[in-house]
Amino acid sequence: MIDFGFGVSPSSRINLDSADKEKFNELAIAEPDVLKCMACGSCSASCTAAAFEDTSLRRAILSLQNGLGDDASKLLSHCMLCGKCTMVCPRGINTRHLILSIQKIYSL
Repeated sequence: MIDFGFGVSPSSRINLDSADKEKFNELAIAEPDVLKCMACGSCSASCTAAAFEDTSLRRAILSLQNGLGDDASKLLSHCMLCGKCTMVCPRGINTRHLILSIQKIYSL
């Protein structure tokens, strides 16, 4: 067999029909601002902790929407709650309150 220097990676597809969205729906009731997020990435671009750790509110919200609470807990575990993301959010989402609500509901 010839080695071409690349390989086939396993599928990263998520079956959204079987994803558990119960906790995300609970989060959306407690914090309706999560539904306003358009995943623009402004929060991630301004994040101080992201320069040192794998921290991203945008990716955490997308993970929660896909039923991947464990991935979101890793992405928010290093958040310093500095508030920079709140200041740059074009939708005016109180991201600090959203992160605290996520931590409360998902028991991070």
